Amino acid sequence: MVIEKICCLGAGYVGGPTCSVIALKCPEIRVTVVDMSKERIAQWNSDKLPIYEPGLDDVVKSCRGKNLFFSTDYTTAILEADIILFLSIHRQKHLEMEKAADLKYVEGAARMIAEIAKSNKIVVEKSTVPVRAAESILNILSANNKPGVSYQILSNPEFLAEGTAIEDLLCPDRVLIGGEESVEGHAAIEALCSVYEHWISRKNILTTNTWSSELSKLAANAMLAQRISSINSLSAVCESTGADVSEVARAIGLDSRIGSKFLQASIGILNLCFQKDILNLVYICECLNLPEVATYWQQVIDMNEYQKTRFTAKVVQALFNTVSGKQIALLGFAFKKNTGDTRESPAIHVAKTLLDEGATLHIYDPKVEESQIFEDLTHPSVCENPEYIRKSVKIYEDAYTATAGTHAIVLCTEWDEFVFLDYKKIYNGMMKPAYIFDGRKILDHTNLLEIGFHVHTIGKKLNRPMINRCWSSTGKFP
Repeated sequence: MVIEKICCLGAGYVGGPTCSVIALKCPEIRVTVVDMSKERIAQWNSDKLPIYEPGLDDVVKSCRGKNLFFSTDYTTAILEADIILFLSIHRQKHLEMEKAADLKYVEGAARMIAEIAKSNKIVVEKSTVPVRAAESILNILSANNKPGVSYQILSNPEFLAEGTAIEDLLCPDRVLIGGEESVEGHAAIEALCSVYEHWISRKNILTTNTWSSELSKLAANAMLAQRISSINSLSAVCESTGADVSEVARAIGLDSRIGSKFLQASIGILNLCFQKDILNLVYICECLNLPEVATYWQQVIDMNEYQKTRFTAKVVQALFNTVSGKQIALLGFAFKKNTGDTRESPAIHVAKTLLDEGATLHIYDPKVEESQIFEDLTHPSVCENPEYIRKSVKIYEDAYTATAGTHAIVLCTEWDEFVFLDYKKIYNGMMKPAYIFDGRKILDHTNLLEIGFHVHTIGKKLNRPMINRCWSSTGKFP
């Protein structure tokens, strides 16, 4: 099949970057990204894109208006899509105790396709969906299709990490494509493979049946989250025994059977997809009457929540068991560096707890907009009194003004610039004693202690500030 036009439904964190790279690598294919939000599409067509991702601006600018287009015209995009229709549908967040994924957007998109399409289409799942979601999509399309129109559903889950999405798209570990085990299904798989083969070796394109592809994405995220929860659980042991979790991680990471990746202890799992995907896996196991398996994966989530709660409790405890009336600087609000995304960010949990305890927060993040921070902190699931939040939270444009006059600094995001700040200058402008809580283990703790900070981090006990010590007559520290 000769593919000339691709349509993507959803101009979000998956659809936008993915289709931009496809347009870059497949100049003969017209790629159209559509979204119902006029504001979002306007941003994609402007000089300031709606999301921050290293390298994305250059890719978009090189293709936009040539073979890459952003539009709100669903009808034309669906009608003109020759064979491949990418389906990148944003899902609602899970409620606190909710495990089942909200598929109303996927269902709505399927019904829209069935209503508009007048020729055969290949519909490709890009968003992470529950196992056998493709079957549900096919049922909707088949029940509402027009005579002479047929569909093939493929699962092509994304394995992108925010902050490195463009690199992940250009040089992926693998591309996974699942489809129906039939002549038509294999033809559809080959059609999608031909797109990726413009820049990816065929040996790195893995083809499976649809169900294996859908489960592989959930399983991959669950396994990665399990590693993070495992090292975080050991960080608590390290703090109680005097071990250093970084040294432990380095030692076990040198074991070729284990490897070093995803063994960095921190505030929590730190991936917005991990939690919802594990909850979805738990739900599937419960529905399949596999309670022991469901309990196993639920413990990964429980350990993540424990880590966030434990870290925030440490902040309150160290500040003489109260933060009421105290000013605390939060450095970083995004869920990780090199992105402006705050969904499931541990900073939200930290901020909520400190606000509930009566603290005033000074927040600085180099990429998160002020409006987004207030939107997150005034969400009904976070607070019941938005006016209190607006009075108790101040947003700053740099780390130095954010930390001035504060009692403590809580580092929530591992932005590179935080490593190179002038902490002597920051210390001089803070209330004394001055505290730093390094939730990402990126700072030079020895240097901070010598400056005079009381330093707390994850998975390691630290000594008192050097300048607060004095020599006794025996020549030893008291």
